[in-house]
Amino acid sequence: MLSNMMDESLLISDLLEHAAHCYGQTEIVSGSVNGAAHRYTYADAARRVKRLANALTKLGVQEGDCIGTLAWNDFRHYELYFGVSGVGAVTHTINPRLFTEQIIYIINHAKDGYLFLDPMFAPLLESIQAELPSVLGYVILADAEHMPNTSLPNVLCYETLVADAAEHFTWPRFPEQTAASLCYTSGTTGNPKGVLYSHKSTLLHARAVSGGEGWALDNASVVMPVVPMFHACAWGIPYSATQLGAKLVLPGPAMDGAALYKLISDEQVDGMCGVPTVWQGLLKYTAETGKILSSVKKAIVGGSAVPLSMIQKFEEKHGVFVMHGWGMTELSPVGAVNYRTPAMDQLPREQRYRLQLKQGKPLCGIQMKIVDEQGEEQPRDGKSYGHLQVRGPWVAQGYFRNEDRSSFTEGGWFDTGDIATIDPDGYMQIVDRAKDVIKSGGEWISSIALENAALGFDNITETCVIGVPHDKWGERPLLLVTAKGPVEKAGLLAYLKTKVSKWWLPDDVIVLDELPHTATGKVSKVPLRERYRNHLRPVAVTG
Repeated sequence: MLSNMMDESLLISDLLEHAAHCYGQTEIVSGSVNGAAHRYTYADAARRVKRLANALTKLGVQEGDCIGTLAWNDFRHYELYFGVSGVGAVTHTINPRLFTEQIIYIINHAKDGYLFLDPMFAPLLESIQAELPSVLGYVILADAEHMPNTSLPNVLCYETLVADAAEHFTWPRFPEQTAASLCYTSGTTGNPKGVLYSHKSTLLHARAVSGGEGWALDNASVVMPVVPMFHACAWGIPYSATQLGAKLVLPGPAMDGAALYKLISDEQVDGMCGVPTVWQGLLKYTAETGKILSSVKKAIVGGSAVPLSMIQKFEEKHGVFVMHGWGMTELSPVGAVNYRTPAMDQLPREQRYRLQLKQGKPLCGIQMKIVDEQGEEQPRDGKSYGHLQVRGPWVAQGYFRNEDRSSFTEGGWFDTGDIATIDPDGYMQIVDRAKDVIKSGGEWISSIALENAALGFDNITETCVIGVPHDKWGERPLLLVTAKGPVEKAGLLAYLKTKVSKWWLPDDVIVLDELPHTATGKVSKVPLRERYRNHLRPVAVTG
């Protein structure tokens, strides 16, 4: 029996219309736009997005067409989030940090018709434009005064395009399963894989992640996503903030500690979202200047595991609660959040800190389980390790124009590639990536736990633990670090003895000038494994 409720589609265009009608005077602020902050309201944004929709229609953009963006977090990129999907096309956000070959691949794989780009990315596209047969034109996200000299063909000025278009536009209605946006994974092996989000999945994710199990936003919030809008829809924050009428602060390309602090202080940001490396820079700046993040109540951290020292510094120096989050491109991207609870607040501080190190509880709508190598579900006891599998209405069930099904089970689960535990209260903790976990003498060693423990030692700025072949134990951990000063190996190992099991201790420590990174800022372990694969094996002596 079906219900007798209205069958109205959940569409992204409705979010902005709602914000314009109910929170029309709430601001969207963009930092570092031609040297000054740009500010306008949701009502202003809605009018401009309708102009953009008319401009896209005039350019011949059809439902289902992919439109690429190479842009930072600002008001023009925000407008593309709503204008492109609003007309039924697909917003394809492109990570400019990818290798050039990967950028060429994903533009061609998506068959992008137009590329919208910040002026700074013109040289990148000039160098590859001959290899992009599907691209009809390039729209520079600037006004006429700031248009760059470029050899790109069929170049248009965004502000001229919008200004010449009519302001009235009636948003089309279509099925909520219609594709809305496209984001490619940044895997370290093989070509990136596309994840195609729908209008429905985007709105369900936005509502879930903004609620009490997520970022805990409302119309009084001032939220700043430092996570790039070209990476997994900026964790859904542009949609969540719009849905709730929260003030949205977009930092633009300037993400150093000084620039972020000024924007936070000027706009009285109370919630901010980003990866640990960004917050390390902000904390370093505040420590050096003696400044305090007086308006900030919570820092949402994801992308990689949060070190204990960061949780301590944020809370003890700034009164900021760190909310650990976890997700993947395939999950739109958020699947779990370690949100604040009354039970958590009753714990002694050090015990609470340890709980905050976990990735959190699944958002309502996301199902999680851990399984062994045979696919058997493991106990939720906080101790048993297993492969983390998930499913839900904003989880991918396949890849865009890709037949690879290796990550998807016959039972409808997505295998995340993570090794995790789940405790009796539902808290999930990532132990390692399946490809990174170290198996020594038949026992697992968590590279993540070792890396986070080492980060608490003096002078260390970044850490990486890899498993390298060992003749007796099969594998042993090798610790690679970068530092801002001298690192005494014996002292570091003695320090780690107080933090981890003795048999987890790395067999050696190597100090490097820098560690290799992926396009999303994570340490790339593949080249390090190759470079150091014989480091712990005896050198053969020939006579």
